[in-house]
Amino acid sequence: MTPRILVFAGSIRSGSLNARLAAVMAKELALLGADVSLVSLADYPMPLYDGDLEEERGLPENADKLARQITGHDAVFIASPEHNAGIPALLKNALDWTSRIGPPYAPRGSIYARRAFAIGAASPGMAGGQRGLIALRQVLELGLGAIVLPEQVLLERATKGFDEAGELRDLRHQGLTRLVARRLVEFISGEGLAKRS
Repeated sequence: MTPRILVFAGSIRSGSLNARLAAVMAKELALLGADVSLVSLADYPMPLYDGDLEEERGLPENADKLARQITGHDAVFIASPEHNAGIPALLKNALDWTSRIGPPYAPRGSIYARRAFAIGAASPGMAGGQRGLIALRQVLELGLGAIVLPEQVLLERATKGFDEAGELRDLRHQGLTRLVARRLVEFISGEGLAKRS
């Protein structure tokens, strides 16, 4: 079975470092034989989550579309910037809206329940977005019931981390990205995927 993996960044900013990281990860996953879909949250605009709005109008069409993307893949990789030691509002809003999607797309009650995720961050700072990934891991695992791989990509000083072709310059970062890609493919192709069945 060819693993299907969805990849996106938690930023839609022009020239986003995390969008670049997402593109690198998409290439690495494809080299491992995965069927990769690289998408942008810019294509799924949604209002700020509001329970009253949901009750009045139902779920936004783009929440449903993004949920279909997630459920149409075996696993997801998210490259997320760190905002104030947390995750960006854009990404949190997308997670909040799509978490409201239930059956028939989510037989376990949530489209995230027991779904495999890998995460990474690219940051201009020295910590590489680590605090933001701690927050993202908490939301995905504790809040949404997803499986988040322990390995993660941390790309520090990322403003100088990519060459003109969009590839990673540093050999250590290249190796880490390949490791996370391999772990994700192995997980959903083997024992980890069997546990989800």
